[in-house]
Amino acid sequence: MNDVSTLDYISFAWFLFCWFGYAFYVEYGPQKTKGMYHALSTYRRRWMFEMLKRENRILDSTLMGNLLNAAVFFASTSIFVVGGLIAVLGATDQVTALLDELPVDVGTTRWIWEAKILILVTIFIYGFFKFAWSVRLFNYCSILIGATPMTPKNDPSAGDDPERQETAEKAGRIIDLASQHFQRGMRAYFFGLAALGWLVHSTVFIVACTWVVLVLYRRDFHSRSLRVFQGELD
Repeated sequence: MNDVSTLDYISFAWFLFCWFGYAFYVEYGPQKTKGMYHALSTYRRRWMFEMLKRENRILDSTLMGNLLNAAVFFASTSIFVVGGLIAVLGATDQVTALLDELPVDVGTTRWIWEAKILILVTIFIYGFFKFAWSVRLFNYCSILIGATPMTPKNDPSAGDDPERQETAEKAGRIIDLASQHFQRGMRAYFFGLAALGWLVHSTVFIVACTWVVLVLYRRDFHSRSLRVFQGELD
């Protein structure tokens, strides 16, 4: 344990603060209603109520399929990443020998290297579970769409039926939950990539975590795409 520097502890604490602090800020902070997640949530709910007016819901099924494919892709990729990291654990001796030959001292011993790899494994396993649960929730939403009574062709006002409205509301909430877990999985990917910097040096790790937070914050609260959703078309 004496091989662990103070900077290692600081960098890991900063990593946890950045990840969980930013997640809390996005989902529960005072500015949550001004971000991309809230803007998309409004349109997801609107989508489910527009679905009530369509007699043919092939479009809705296609869109749900696209969302499912994205979640399945990242869930599958997480498994491959975890497998690759576990393979790296089996080559620890070669890696530490290679690092010892570098002109820069990265201050890595065998057990520190293995601990860092295991932390990366944990991050991507977390991401896998988030994406896998997102897949199930998208499937649940598909079931609700299928269970929504069809709107008669010559009776558009049937969309105002309480039973249809209730089903659309449930579908909107479920797809929101699915998207929330998908976003949490994506954040795991971003911070997992930042954690790769720890394999080089703790300072690189700190800089990478800070950079990830700045990038995510800009995209969630100050991106041009967000301004489009908010009606600012300039």
